[in-house]
Amino acid sequence: MTPSPLYRPENIDSPSFKLRYTWTGWPSAGSFPPQPDQSFFDTMADTWETDGIRMLEKRWQPDKLQFTCSVRPTMAPTLFTARVKARLQYALRIAGTRIEFSRKVAFRSLGENKRKQVEGYIANQVAKSQFIDPRFAELIARYTQVNNYVSLREPTATNRGRYWYDLHLVLVTEHRERFVDEVSLNRIKEVCEKNAQKKGYLLGSISVMPDHVHLALRGNVEETPESIALGFMNNIAFVFGQQPVLRPSYYVGTFGEYDMGAVRR
Repeated sequence: MTPSPLYRPENIDSPSFKLRYTWTGWPSAGSFPPQPDQSFFDTMADTWETDGIRMLEKRWQPDKLQFTCSVRPTMAPTLFTARVKARLQYALRIAGTRIEFSRKVAFRSLGENKRKQVEGYIANQVAKSQFIDPRFAELIARYTQVNNYVSLREPTATNRGRYWYDLHLVLVTEHRERFVDEVSLNRIKEVCEKNAQKKGYLLGSISVMPDHVHLALRGNVEETPESIALGFMNNIAFVFGQQPVLRPSYYVGTFGEYDMGAVRR
């Protein structure tokens, strides 16, 4: 009998997140009309807010449109791209401009840091901690791994378009309890790797530290950042006998090949 999930959305306490999604769309034929006035975008922003999408940046060109938005961890990439396209198409129709969008769409996650910076930060966890005992530093270093064979540069292709959905996830032990034995450290690393493989995530890097875990991964575009975080948390709890070894919270942020400087004017 499968045990009930220990960590569920309703018992998560104030998760920390910084999630930035971009949507790029193209016309199915011809070109887009000239950029509307600011009132059009103000109305669009209000509409998207009801969906949990906050417009940050926009770029309106004859051959493509691009919007960068912040979202909550309950927003999956596929839902985001569908809502942006549908709301935009409707607003243009109301404004008297019927535009058919191409079926192809591009979704990118991005943040203040690029992929290489995030992977470098995770790889440097042991050195940054400056453990006094060099033997323990050597031990804990075995549980930091950058999977160079995993390429997060290439998109995940679906019949809806191309997606770059990269997340940095941090999980912290309850009361900052420290795991310092090989058995526990192995359990955490192995269950994270198995969960990623089972769910079809690309695990770019992992660092299991005594009191927290870092993961950099390409997520499943149908899943929300929150459901991905809860999956790892519940799998870790399971291998410790359904014990709440993790704090009922998480940090999740987006990153990518580009940072926010690429979309800011």
